[in-house]
Order: sequence, then structure tokens, then C-alpha cells
Amino acid sequence: MTEDVQIRLAVADEAEEIAKVLFGAFGPLRGEYTPGAFGAVTPDAQEIRGRFDEGPIWVAFVDREMVGTVSVLPEPDWLYIRSMAVLPAAQGLGIGRRMLAVVEDYAVAMSFSRLYLYTTYFLKGAIRLYESSGFMHDRDTTAEEWHGVPGVGMDKKLGDKVKQNVVGS
Repeated sequence: MTEDVQIRLAVADEAEEIAKVLFGAFGPLRGEYTPGAFGAVTPDAQEIRGRFDEGPIWVAFVDREMVGTVSVLPEPDWLYIRSMAVLPAAQGLGIGRRMLAVVEDYAVAMSFSRLYLYTTYFLKGAIRLYESSGFMHDRDTTAEEWHGVPGVGMDKKLGDKVKQNVVGS
């Protein structure tokens, strides 16, 4: 693979391919998850189709092959990031960082002052990416909160960027 990375909004017709990316990214870690948690991180195409009504979904391509995805869900107090994944063969190319930047740009344009996400402790590379992208540890989540798997909630405050966007409008 070369490093010709393109990120764009997904369309509902890509739900099956998005489901395959999620399964491909999280499948090698299946043993770390409970069955319920694994099902939550690998939704099927039908569930993904429904998410298009909830918020935007982006997809990342390398040489016209879909290798990553991320979606967001607008909440009253923040923009919730979910289902962020990059296929193992494409990890290390900066795709996750670039997808986070696209999400942040969207959040600022939509005047969200905070990004929020949950992850699990065994996704150490993801945690490093989030921390290096400005996310802070918000709270520990218990196993009872999320399908039997403990984790961490992380957030990033965008207040100054949102204020600049409003002033610059």
C-alpha cells in the first residue's frame, strides 16, 4: 500500500463495507472482549445503515481500498465519537489521526465545544493516539457499564476553537 490516504463522508450503500472494516479491525482482539462488547464494536450493516440517520460517518481509503471508519453521534453536551477503526494493515499511516482531525473540524463547524469517546484499556495504541491528539482521561468506566468490559472515557475540549470559528464567521 502507498500512503495515498483519502477521507470522505460515507454513503449508506457502503454500510456492508464499513461493517467489514470494523470486523477486520476488532476481530484480532475478539478474545479481549465479552461477546456483547464484541458485538457492540462490530455492528452489522443493518445497524450501520441506521446510524446514517443519527450522525455523519466517514471512511478512509488507501489506493481506493476502504481501510478505516469513524462515526459521530451529536449529544446535548458533546459530540460523541464512536466506531473508530483502522484495518491492521493500514495502521501506522496516520489514518486515525487524520480521521480525528476531520471529526474535530466537523465539531467546530457545528459549534460543539467538546468531543467525547469511550475506549478499552487493552487498546493501548488507540489511547496513545487520543492522548497525543489532545484527549484527556475523563473517567474510568466499569465492566457493568459496557457489556462486561471496563474502560475509559476521554474528552477533548474545543472551546477556544469554537469561539474562534464563531468570531471568524
